[in-house]
Amino acid sequence: MQFSEGSGAGGSRNIVLLGSTGSIGTQALDVVDGADGRFTVVALAAGGANLELIAKQAVRTRARAVGIARGSESELRGVIDAAARAAGVTGYAPEILAGDDAAARLAAWPDVDVVLNGMTGSIGLAPTIAALKAGHTLALANKESLIVGGELVTSLAAPGQIVPVDSEHSALAQCLRSGSADEIERLIVTASGGPFRGRTRAELADVTPEQALAHPTWNMGPMVTTNSATLVNKGLELIEAHLLFGIELDRIEAVVHPQSVIHSMVEFIDGSTIAQASPPDMRLPIALGMAWPERVRAAAKPCDWTQAASWTFEPLDHEAFPAVELAKKSARRGSTYPAVYNAANEEAVTAFHAGDIGFLDIVDTIAAVLDEHVPAGSMTLETVLQAEDWARKRAGDRLGSGTNPAVRDNAVRDNAAVRDDAEPRSTGGQ
Repeated sequence: MQFSEGSGAGGSRNIVLLGSTGSIGTQALDVVDGADGRFTVVALAAGGANLELIAKQAVRTRARAVGIARGSESELRGVIDAAARAAGVTGYAPEILAGDDAAARLAAWPDVDVVLNGMTGSIGLAPTIAALKAGHTLALANKESLIVGGELVTSLAAPGQIVPVDSEHSALAQCLRSGSADEIERLIVTASGGPFRGRTRAELADVTPEQALAHPTWNMGPMVTTNSATLVNKGLELIEAHLLFGIELDRIEAVVHPQSVIHSMVEFIDGSTIAQASPPDMRLPIALGMAWPERVRAAAKPCDWTQAASWTFEPLDHEAFPAVELAKKSARRGSTYPAVYNAANEEAVTAFHAGDIGFLDIVDTIAAVLDEHVPAGSMTLETVLQAEDWARKRAGDRLGSGTNPAVRDNAVRDNAAVRDDAEPRSTGGQ
């Protein structure tokens, strides 16, 4: 799929916000509030772990429809009615949806311009497909749905229909406007390096879950923070860049940039490198995702060029952190291999935080499960989900972890409710 600049139609845009109670969702609503009527929130969806928050969001935006994955329609309506009374609002009665398909149904809602998918994990795949089939622009923060869906997703997307919201890919999209497709030499995705930057593989053997969650730059939830510590997240982002921009994997690289100010770079054939720089604040790429290709004034604070600053860059240590090359390997194999990479990782991370395995076992398990995988026919939603189920079971079997089903269910529940890899520590958390 070749990414394009979009139409730039302008005017007010109707937005569906999936994952509204997570950090992407809450920051998106901040952008809406500050955008002087440029956006109208038509529908909200969340996992349902925080009914009070989504009810307040519904009353705040007067969304026409509100959906949750867990809980009942009557329960949500009661909480919304209570929130409306508390806010002194009368006559507000949105359509209520409940169930596993609520987000996908809202993603295909009529009279919508942009669907912002801020869910976490491959649970976002069905809503991604629904939004594309409905012809809506998809502002995609849910990288997993593109990665695991692969050609199933890219084949549905028209040029420019998917707009990236991950900070690295938003940066690439901005930099790519400096040249034509045949002038691109390389895409360079930056990585903070996570909490274990500079450690050898041997020094990683005994790290604890608490240490893995101590990210130096971003305030994130357990799954994505751990993925940053292993650099699995960066591997997923390289696959995403390949699928979004149609650039060969051999021309996409990652470099460590601990300050997280330059979010990505594009090198052109004449030796020029264009970099996008901004303080680590997800409101900027969220605003661009909803308004693309236009910008939203004061979406985030700019760099303060009156203050002295130093930016450093380091190569990745692939021996200590093999997850990036492993991700490229899975993408070269294609088919359902990236889905297996992602699912095996999620199972292993859950086991790590349950205390069943060590830190190094996470990526070692991904590698072993990938080597055993045999794709089953053509890519469909069913075969992708089957591959994921197989990978999770096979990873659990190999680990012998006996991962507590309640722990696994809680991890899935959290992922459905929260986009938890988006809030920089510098903005104070939410």
